[in-house]
Order: sequence, then C-alpha cells, then structure tokens
Amino acid sequence: MTAPSPYSAGLACRCPRCGEGRLFDGFLKLKPSCAACGLDFAFADSADGPAVIIMFIAGFGIVGGVLALETLYEPPFWVHMVIWLPLTVIVCLGLLRPMKGLAIALQYARDAGEGRFK
Repeated sequence: MTAPSPYSAGLACRCPRCGEGRLFDGFLKLKPSCAACGLDFAFADSADGPAVIIMFIAGFGIVGGVLALETLYEPPFWVHMVIWLPLTVIVCLGLLRPMKGLAIALQYARDAGEGRFK
C-alpha cells in the first residue's frame, strides 16, 4: 500500500498514512487514532499555523474587496457589514479544517516533531 499524497489526504481531512480514516471527531477535535489503519494521532500538533495562514489569506482578500467596493461605489457602512462580516466568517471557518488537516498530514509526511536541543 502506498501512502497518499499529504496534500490530498490533508485537504480531504483523511488519515495521512492510509487516506481512508477520518482525521477529525467533530469540527476541529482530532480523533485519537485512525479507524482504518490504527495510526495514533498523538504526534499531531498543528498549533496556530493554520489559523495564521488563514488570517493572511482572508485578510488580504477581504480587505482588498472592501477597499475596491468602497473606492468604486462608496456604499453606506451597513452594506459593508452585510457583505463582509458573513463572508469573513465563512472564509475563515471554511478554510480552517482543511488547513489543519494539511498541517497534520505534512507533519506526518515529513516526520516533524518538536525541536530538541542536543
């Protein structure tokens, strides 16, 4: 059995070793182990990496959209709130789970761990 691509397994929120078992138990809570192959997910620690990347992506896109809309049409403030507040929430929450899965899959593929002093 060949290991799946960490990118496809991570973005699909599947086990990085077999690509079959689900990675999450709930929205962001990691399962203790893979139901298909038994891989223990204790190694996985995505920390704040996915959230920071998403803040950059969403921030760049949303702020660019806000500035473009304001420059072109000068709508009232409530129009910005109606458009951009829900869009920000949708983009951030929509990207969080796949990015966390990707971070965990890349940790597994690269055999990453905590830094240790020798």
